[in-house]
Order: sequence, then C-alpha cells, then structure tokens
Amino acid sequence: MKLLEIKNLKTIAEDDHDLNILKGLNLDIKEGEVHVIMGPNGSGKSTLANTIFFSPRYIVTDGTIKFMGEDITGLSTDKIAKKGIFMSFQTPEEIPGISLAQFLKTTKQSITGEKVNLYKFTKEVEEYMNKLNMNYDYVNRDFNVGFSGGEKKKNEILQMLILNPKLAILDETDSGLDVDAIKTVSKGINLFKNENNAVLIITHSTKILKSLKVDKVHILADGKIIKTGDSSLAEEIENNGYSEYIK
Repeated sequence: MKLLEIKNLKTIAEDDHDLNILKGLNLDIKEGEVHVIMGPNGSGKSTLANTIFFSPRYIVTDGTIKFMGEDITGLSTDKIAKKGIFMSFQTPEEIPGISLAQFLKTTKQSITGEKVNLYKFTKEVEEYMNKLNMNYDYVNRDFNVGFSGGEKKKNEILQMLILNPKLAILDETDSGLDVDAIKTVSKGINLFKNENNAVLIITHSTKILKSLKVDKVHILADGKIIKTGDSSLAEEIENNGYSEYIK
C-alpha cells in the first residue's frame, strides 16, 4: 500500500514568489519501506519535508500530496500530524516551562485523542530512553533546554517512538552527531521500523545509513528527483559527490 504519493509538486517561497523551489517533484513511498533523499545544498530537500507538513514558508502552486490515499495538500499541520505523519527537525526547538514528560504526554493524547495510561506511558518512556542511552532524569527537565545537540536529536527519535506514526520524516537527524550518537539514532529508527510504517530520511551523509536497510535512495537536484536507486547510489554519492547531477 502506498503511504505517501506526491505528484508534480511545485512550490514557491512565501517571501519571494519568483523563487521556484520544487519544480515538479514526484515521490511514492509504500508501507514497510525506508527511503533516503540526498542532494546538494539548496536543491529542495528540506523544502519538501516542510511542504508535506504545510509550512507557511512555502506555497504549493501545483501538484498533490496524498497520504494513505487521501489528498492532504494544504491540510493544516496539526491535522497532518493526527493523520499519522511525524517530522524531526534539523535544529530542534527548546521550550522553557514545559518538561519533556509533559510534552510527550500531551502530544500523545493530542495525536491519539485518548487519555494516556500514566503507568504504561511512564514505563514505555523509560524503556525507550534506556535503549537510546538517554538519562531518564531528562524527563523532568524543560523540553530540550540545556540538552546537547546529540541529546536533542535523540529526543526527536524518542518522540517518534512514543507517537508511533505511520510515516516518519527525518530531516538531517544525523547532522552534527558523533559516531556513537549516529549509531544510537540508527538503533532508534530500527526499533521504530516495521512492515506497516515507513521512514523518509533526508541526509547529506551516508553514516546513518550503514546500520539501516534502505529500500530506495533518491537524488534531488534543482527541485526534482532526478535519479533513484538502491543503497549503492548513496555510496556513489559519498565517493564521487554530486557533480554529475549539477548542471
């Protein structure tokens, strides 16, 4: 079953209508798959992720985004999240005054529409934090405040595991991480991944891919996916760069 189906997607920048970013992008992701998008800076990788989530910074001028067969183009961000799509951020936000535990509990209840069983929820959070090598004391700290870059990225993966979406979009989750942190993030993705969900990873590096079974790698350049292959395509980019794909 196709989870995500993007057809001829075109976008412009909200603050510059003459700036065309996505220029007819097509992408299909099925249940059980891990997809990777790579590409040079400014090619539209993060724009794609943000457009799926209806960021006000980008305006869709053509094309459709379908999720589980439903057209979600232009649907508000909160409704998209409730449909079962999750996105991690390149630079996770800090939220003073709200603890990590409060954030996770409130978000879980908002997504599911059901009251959280506090005992089961607490055990689940503790279990996942242990698997991600996170200090459990962090649950009582303000959300991401004082967290290292690596802990913030692990927190993104923790949220993904707790919310258990159908599709997880990870926008450069590996950026700035050391080798050990990348291994932990990869472990979290493998914990999440199953035959009924899917993952879309946006990355500049192949390090995070070494511990993952990747189904498809896409090269995005100048607003379009110009080549798709298996994991060997990522290795080709690591060895040769993007010169072949930049005009």
